[in-house]
Amino acid sequence: MTRILFRSLVAAGLAATLGACATKVPGADDQALTPTQRFEAKVTSRPEEVLLAVHAQGLSPRQGGALSKLADDWRGDEGGVIGIQAPAAGVDPGAAYRMSEATRGFLISRGVPADKIEIVGYDPAGSADGPPPLRVGYLRYHAEIPECGKTWTNIARSWKNDVQPNFGCAVTANMAAQMADPADLLGPRAMAPQDATRRQEVLDKYRKGEVTSSAKDDKADGAISRAVN
Repeated sequence: MTRILFRSLVAAGLAATLGACATKVPGADDQALTPTQRFEAKVTSRPEEVLLAVHAQGLSPRQGGALSKLADDWRGDEGGVIGIQAPAAGVDPGAAYRMSEATRGFLISRGVPADKIEIVGYDPAGSADGPPPLRVGYLRYHAEIPECGKTWTNIARSWKNDVQPNFGCAVTANMAAQMADPADLLGPRAMAPQDATRRQEVLDKYRKGEVTSSAKDDKADGAISRAVN
C-alpha cells in the first residue's frame, strides 16, 4: 500500500512539473514553429506608369515610344490590368477622350489584350502645376528578400530546442530572388477556362475502353541523336 501511494505521489509530481514547463510565460514572444514561418518573403507593389501630356492631335512619336516600353515591361512582369486614367478637369474633355482611346488602341496593337485595359477618370485637384497628364500604368510587384547571417547562436548548445536564427533564411531568400513574378507569392493564379471539347473526347474514349492519352510524337523521342557515325 505504501509503494502504491509513493508511486501515485511521484506520478502526480511529474505531471505537475511537466504542466508547469508547458505553461506559457505571460508576455513572452511566440517562437516560430518552422523556418518558413520565421522567414517570409514579403511582397510589395508600386505603380509602374508613364505620364502623357494631353494633345488634341493624339499621341506623339515620343509618347508612342514610352508606351511601347511600358507594354514590353508589362509583358515581362506578367502584369495585370493596365489602367488609363484620364483627367476629369483641367484639359479639354474631348482631347482627353481621344487621347485615352488612342492610347488604348496603341496598347492593343502592341499585344496587350483589350480585356486587360481599363479607362477611368481621376480628379487632378492637388496635383502639380500645369495641365494634368494622362496616367497609364499597372502595379509591379516586388519581393523583399530577407537578410541572412546577421546573428548566429551556438548550434551545439541549444537546451531550449528553439529554431536556429538563420536556418531556412537562405532558402527563402533564394526563392524570392528567383521568382519571375513575385505576385505568385501572394497566392495561386486563376485557372484557365476548361476545354470542354477535349474533356468530352477523353470521356468518350474512356467509356469505349480506348486509350485516352494523346498520340505519341516521334519528335518527342528522348534519343539524343540518330546520326550515323
